[in-house]
Amino acid sequence: MTTFDDRERAFENMFAHDQEMQFRIQARRNRLLGEWAAAKMGLTPEETDSYAKAVVQADFEEAGDEDVIRKLVGDMTSAGIEIDEPGVRAALEEQAVIARRMFIEAQ
Repeated sequence: MTTFDDRERAFENMFAHDQEMQFRIQARRNRLLGEWAAAKMGLTPEETDSYAKAVVQADFEEAGDEDVIRKLVGDMTSAGIEIDEPGVRAALEEQAVIARRMFIEAQ
């Protein structure tokens, strides 16, 4: 019975670790996405930092990426940048690859 319990604990720990890594990668992706959008909008370095943090926070509004995409499309459109949802989704995917790479290299 102890072997089974040990194995169960090991799988639970592995699952928790994987979830934490996924959360960190997603947060980094959102920050990179915020920095990308800020550059497009011509924000200052201080504004860029603040905006990137706001994008990370926006992801906590609801499950999935829709809240982040809505925020970026709205903000960029308000700033006079011509962008649509597929354009933001493409940038989101690009930033996800970069975030994953950064995280793996840091290990």
